[in-house]
Amino acid sequence: MFSSKSVGVNGLQIGGDAPVRVQTMYDSAIAGADIDAILHRMRVLKSMGCELMRFSYVSSDDRENFTRICHEGAMPAVADIHFDYRMALEALECGAPKIRINPGNIGAKWKTEEVVRAAKERGAAIRIGLNSGSLPKNEKNLSKADLMVDTALEYADWFESWGFSDTVISLKASDPDITLEANRKLKKSCDYPIHLGVTEAGGIVTSCVRSAWALGSLLEEGIGDTIRVSITGSIETEVQAAIEILRTVGLRKGGVRIVSCPRCGRHSFDSQGFLERVEKRLLSVNRNLSVAIMGCQVNGPGEAKGADLAVTGIGKKAFLYVRGELAKEVDIDSAEAALFEEIDRF
Repeated sequence: MFSSKSVGVNGLQIGGDAPVRVQTMYDSAIAGADIDAILHRMRVLKSMGCELMRFSYVSSDDRENFTRICHEGAMPAVADIHFDYRMALEALECGAPKIRINPGNIGAKWKTEEVVRAAKERGAAIRIGLNSGSLPKNEKNLSKADLMVDTALEYADWFESWGFSDTVISLKASDPDITLEANRKLKKSCDYPIHLGVTEAGGIVTSCVRSAWALGSLLEEGIGDTIRVSITGSIETEVQAAIEILRTVGLRKGGVRIVSCPRCGRHSFDSQGFLERVEKRLLSVNRNLSVAIMGCQVNGPGEAKGADLAVTGIGKKAFLYVRGELAKEVDIDSAEAALFEEIDRF
């Protein structure tokens, strides 16, 4: 497999020799939203490892807030456009360094050309985003995967004919096998950076399983330059899942590695509740650490020996281990503070 070419998005390199980038998509309308809350959430997501964030740009009501997002956001903002090419032009005027379009649902070819020329003038990138459910008529009687590849490359050829090459392509299906087939064929056919995802993948369990299978397989084959794990749930969970896939296939190092036990009848410490309280904060820590959170004293000390830090408990007492040695005994209510005090020491 040859490597993809590099595309810049507001200083962030996609493709080439850059690491695989993690994306998510904002889960609410931006018009009339608390913009300071959005900007704060972007900072939190960036601290967790997210590098690009997509926003639906649906009307001119989005202009004011999206302009602030483009200029004040902690990471590059991508405008997601459907149907109305004028919204793409507006988003570019707001300062979007990248837009996502499906030329097939924008309408006449001249509308796509206007968008592409505006993006070129402003130095913005474009993602051609095709889902298996939004394809043109299959006049060549191709398989769904072949139709996706054929259509995307036709659009990319349009772009090239207009002097534009800062293109990223994504081919997504809710069926992981179609996603696998389409992206393997796309990689053999071009050197554009590829954004990976299984679309409409469902809730946390189904999405993580389907995405780990499809995206992990492609990444191990050297296919994919950016990823999003699409979950019917929080976007923070999307980022967490994407990063865990990258870690599992060896494409991302560092950060906190969490070890925690499933709760059983022996538990004397609410490890599940404790993990829910601290997990997001742990994933925001930019240190190469392993943290074990165990529910009882059966597995707790053993797991503690293999972790940098570990927390377990009995009754109203919590026990904090540092590199396998019992370092502190605290009240349950003080366990979270004690854990992060030790993390700060590292």
